[in-house]
Amino acid sequence: MESSGIRTATVGDIELAYETFGDPSDPPVLLVMGLATQMIGWPDEFCAGLAGRGLFVVRFDNRDIGLSTHLDDAGTPDIMAIFGGDTSSAAYPLTDLASDTIGLLDALGLGSVHLVGASMGGMVAQLVAVQAPERVRSLTSIMSTTGEPGVGAPAEVALPVLLAPAATDRESAIQRVVDTYRVIGSPGFEFDEAALRDRAGLSFDRAHDPAGVARQLAAILTTHDRTPDLAKVAVPTLVIHGSQDTLVDVSGGRATAAAVPGAELVVVDGMGHDLPRAVWPEITDRIAALIARAG
Repeated sequence: MESSGIRTATVGDIELAYETFGDPSDPPVLLVMGLATQMIGWPDEFCAGLAGRGLFVVRFDNRDIGLSTHLDDAGTPDIMAIFGGDTSSAAYPLTDLASDTIGLLDALGLGSVHLVGASMGGMVAQLVAVQAPERVRSLTSIMSTTGEPGVGAPAEVALPVLLAPAATDRESAIQRVVDTYRVIGSPGFEFDEAALRDRAGLSFDRAHDPAGVARQLAAILTTHDRTPDLAKVAVPTLVIHGSQDTLVDVSGGRATAAAVPGAELVVVDGMGHDLPRAVWPEITDRIAALIARAG
């Protein structure tokens, strides 16, 4: 199923690049991607698979990534200082990305959607469900966490990946992505290096902005624990997490499911912090089933 092609929407002072798949008259699904990952982190075939289940799919680049607005004037935050408790260099909180998401719905004329978020995108989706519950028909949070200290923490092996120096050219950027996913990817599934290299190269060509990624990371690190707020989420909720996730420990997914009343938890054996192709049918089936229940 072909996409609409890249379009842009104005949300306040931000331009958000987005793309759609499927029939606009079908139930709308908004896909929110994670840290340092452009909307192509939701692969074309994954989006087409959802659209083939009778859904209208929208994916987009968050601020500071891909073809959306990059807040260059904000500079590069001091991540180590933030870890030490000094948050003054953070350019914006994660709630601003949630507001961007709500603004995109306004720009597209979508009163409410089925919201699907992965990693940081799951955090953003959770915040949207809290900030604007009337805009969310169902919530799917994938490989994410609540922000509660002590859950969802990265494994020691993943920390160097998270804090590694930025790549300086296309080839090193591609190699860094490959090296990263050898650490945080899914050990129970095939490692598709060719597809990963293709996506990393395309991402570099679309936009390479390490400072923007750092600003997103700062937003994550300075956002409050969402656990009390998640208790108020009243829409059908699905939580998906990999059993072998080294970047966001599976305890983050378990905590998310425990925080949202009636949430369904699916732990995928052998899955890490990515979306391996072999899991796409199960994930799209479960999202479609959740949407059918939500009505």
